[in-house]
Amino acid sequence: MSRENKFILWFNELSIIDVPIVGGKNASLGEMYRNLTKNGVKIPNGFAVTAYAYNHFLEKATIKNKIKSILNGLDKGKKNLAEIGKKARETILKAELPDKLKEEITNAYKKLCRQYGANADVAVRSSATAEDLPDASFAGQQETYLNIKGEHALIDAAKKCFASLFTNRAISYRVDKH
Repeated sequence: MSRENKFILWFNELSIIDVPIVGGKNASLGEMYRNLTKNGVKIPNGFAVTAYAYNHFLEKATIKNKIKSILNGLDKGKKNLAEIGKKARETILKAELPDKLKEEITNAYKKLCRQYGANADVAVRSSATAEDLPDASFAGQQETYLNIKGEHALIDAAKKCFASLFTNRAISYRVDKH
């Protein structure tokens, strides 16, 4: 299976060239982990859920077209932004992650727990593939979830992170940046 078709990539597999696959934040974490841990710098291990995994979720849950339709309803003046954002987020939160994706995320978490102790707490953060473009910075537009413990909490936080692509702030910023 090619890297572009994986759901999970570990920090030791990532470099700056992987921004289109895992986003800028994750690619940078991969660079740091790969290059600094061998020099004794302590950087926690972790993994990225890929853009492919996100798109797979939208396709398998059959919500991709529904989200597009919801977003097409945004009026030019963004007067209905709150309503549109809420509908898009609810669509994602109500959808089920495909079993294979859920399994890979929980297996990766179990591996971290073996490395750091049972029920390790983790951060679930967005790492948009469009972050830090020359004319736009999407950093901070999506939500971050800290101190997440347990498989169910992790899956829930991952879905919330996906849904945060459609906060009012994030939608408005993307519209403003075309």
